[in-house]
Amino acid sequence: MGRRKKKRSQEQIDGLLVLNKPSGPTSAACLNDIKYQLKQFKIGHAGTLDPLAQGVLLVLLGHGTKLATYLSGATKTYRGTLKLGIATDTYDIQGEITSQADVTASVEDVEKEILHWNQLTEQEVPAYSAAKHEGKPLYAMAREGLATPVKTKPIVVSHVEVLDVRMPEAAFRVSCSAGTYIRSLVHSLGSRMGCGAVLTSLIRERSEPFGFEAAHDLADVLENPDSFPDKVIPLRDTLPHWPRFMLTKPLTSLVKNGAWLPVNDQPGEPLGGNPGDRAFLLDDQGVPLALVEVQLQDDKPKWAILRGLWDQD
Repeated sequence: MGRRKKKRSQEQIDGLLVLNKPSGPTSAACLNDIKYQLKQFKIGHAGTLDPLAQGVLLVLLGHGTKLATYLSGATKTYRGTLKLGIATDTYDIQGEITSQADVTASVEDVEKEILHWNQLTEQEVPAYSAAKHEGKPLYAMAREGLATPVKTKPIVVSHVEVLDVRMPEAAFRVSCSAGTYIRSLVHSLGSRMGCGAVLTSLIRERSEPFGFEAAHDLADVLENPDSFPDKVIPLRDTLPHWPRFMLTKPLTSLVKNGAWLPVNDQPGEPLGGNPGDRAFLLDDQGVPLALVEVQLQDDKPKWAILRGLWDQD
């Protein structure tokens, strides 16, 4: 016998909540508060934040969890502060101090090193991180006193801005690819300058395509359950940068049966596109149906289903 499907909570909502995560708790702890206090048992996120960090955390609800792949890989923008002359095992101010040194660098030196992030194409993964080695998180190995392997990962830093330098501290803004460790950027800066550096605060301002302007404080979300549905972005609006096409009833049925739809070769018309283009399909009632991408089938461009969003109960 197959597994019995879990009964859906009557309070479950499908969509996306832009949460302003507070500094202190883990992302998982914030999601658990929403999960159990607001009965949102099908829940996930599109890019975790360290406990120290606050700011935009995209919380996916119900069928919205199916969109994780298409939101988690987007560019992130952060505003942060660092302190020179100190290094820790976690690369941030919350870790154990591993070294301290006098800071002899000038303001210009610090500005130059922050702007150098724009040239980086890879970074070292912190020992205290969720990255895994042979199936075990690095942070678990580090806490057990085990040697953690040095891992590197590719990154893209698209924008760097120096906001303020008041020695031995500095403030910055950076936009980067998903999964970039800002504390590693700070640690590498301290290593290059020979005095060490730690991240002292971090705010995620944007997780594309959403920013602070759409975010809700965790306390407000939990303390006002009656207004919670009004804070959730409907499923059909969770990918505003993707074109949306509403289908006829016959085409809706074809999609539900797994059929690839032909691409309309008339420019500007519905279902028009080129290989690699993606779109959000709605059924004949305007209800979210599927995420699709133009792919070649028998050398002809067609809309292939990436993810079905219809209720399959």
